[in-house]
Amino acid sequence: MAKAEIAASSGTSLEDLRERYGAAYPWLVAVTVLSAFSTAVLTSSIVNVAVPDVMGAFGVGQDQVQFIATAFFATMTTSLLISPWTVEKFGVQLTFSVSLVLFAFGSMISTFSPNLPAIIFGRVVQGFASGVLQPLVMMSLVQAFPPERRGLAMGLFSLGIVCAHGVGPYLGGLTIDAYNWRLIFLLPLPIVVFAFVMGLLFLPRRAAGTDAPFDWMGFLLLSVSIFCMMTAIANGQRDGWLSNTILLTSLVFLVSGAGFILSQLYGKARIMELPLFRNIPFAAAIAVSLVYGLANFSAIYLYPIFGQLVQEYTPSAAGFLILPGAMFAVLILPFTGQFADKVPVQFGIAIGISLFGVSNIILASSDISTMFWVVAALIVMGRIGLAFMTPSMMSASLSTVPPEKLGEASAIVNFMMLFGGAIGINALVVLLDRRTQLHSEALTSTQTSANPATRELLDNVTRLLGEEGFAEALRSPVALNYLGDMVHAQANTLGFQDGFIAIAVVAFLGLVPAAILHYTTRRGLGRDNV
Repeated sequence: MAKAEIAASSGTSLEDLRERYGAAYPWLVAVTVLSAFSTAVLTSSIVNVAVPDVMGAFGVGQDQVQFIATAFFATMTTSLLISPWTVEKFGVQLTFSVSLVLFAFGSMISTFSPNLPAIIFGRVVQGFASGVLQPLVMMSLVQAFPPERRGLAMGLFSLGIVCAHGVGPYLGGLTIDAYNWRLIFLLPLPIVVFAFVMGLLFLPRRAAGTDAPFDWMGFLLLSVSIFCMMTAIANGQRDGWLSNTILLTSLVFLVSGAGFILSQLYGKARIMELPLFRNIPFAAAIAVSLVYGLANFSAIYLYPIFGQLVQEYTPSAAGFLILPGAMFAVLILPFTGQFADKVPVQFGIAIGISLFGVSNIILASSDISTMFWVVAALIVMGRIGLAFMTPSMMSASLSTVPPEKLGEASAIVNFMMLFGGAIGINALVVLLDRRTQLHSEALTSTQTSANPATRELLDNVTRLLGEEGFAEALRSPVALNYLGDMVHAQANTLGFQDGFIAIAVVAFLGLVPAAILHYTTRRGLGRDNV
């Protein structure tokens, strides 16, 4: 067998594969890694449309069900820091293949799980595999494309994110409407198989490289810190923010977080290159990625649930709300990727934040009477904004570090983005519950016999019930129950509207680090600060 044939069948070095496939090789790599990455992104968004069904299936509230989303993000956040070490230790191809197998295993666990904790465990396994994959995907794209086309590479990366985020909820909704919510966990598996085969053909394979130890202590401290933080946020509303349990959990979060920072500053082995943060443009770009994660993933979680619980759409219709936005983003991402190569990246970030923020402010006026296509059009506006923001943000974070630090930098970028997503969804659920409760209490206090509108409503409902043949003894209780349902629905709507406002406010906060990025870039601060 010829050398070229060996490269094609089993993979060799990156240089051998480039020589074998020539100009087509970057695109073969893009198809391979983005196919795998799309499964992770698809899985992160596809479950959002199933939240109401899972709540009904297990008789639990949103504060518990949200862990099928946040457990995935939290685990993905920590495991992506392992990726540079595993790639260095075992090679790109082996790390890629094992991660896909592990992802498939987690999918099967979630599909056939008998209870909610088992589903969450399956999501943890999926999240771990996805976390290892994500920096590998970004690094592979950067290495496959020449430096002058890095913006295009990040545009393709963004394309995978936007496409999967848009298609995921719609496919999940169709599956739930036609079959069962459990099957949504199996939908990405054909893509996993395809990516696995492509990885064997087109990703470089080499022998184990580094003998450097992995910072397992730092990894453990970080995992404990994130777990405690998520638990405190999720349970604070129910247990009381000053309860002993929440205070103890918060203390463990702070201590383990401080221990992690110290281990990265003074330890011999470390999983996060904190010295990179001395580079002010890089630090500013990382702050943008954190805001991006907070706002974007919260919005993706909120849109389909809003469609089902407020606008009373079917799961497929609620999922379809996001699809037009994804399609528009796909159409313009090639342009925005090239835009990031030609225009200062801070302008792309500012444009993206502005469009996304304004779209959510307008969405805050939506209720059950708002037309489907009005909501979908506003989501389209926000997705177009993110299509400008994402490649510029990625390019800004990677162009400010030396080439030998690209692996570590990409891991930090993805860590902060997913960390923001985990916090954002968790905090959003708490906000929705709290604001809905407050609105319900405020509205209930006005529903008295002294309120003319309340008296008129009850009288009209009682009269209509009489015309329908209801017994007189039942008319008043049924009318009061109807009033209670209306109050709950209105409070729920107001709570979701507050959620849209919160997402917009968080997004606009990203303009601050974008301004810092602009200021420091103009003064030539950058790689020399690393």
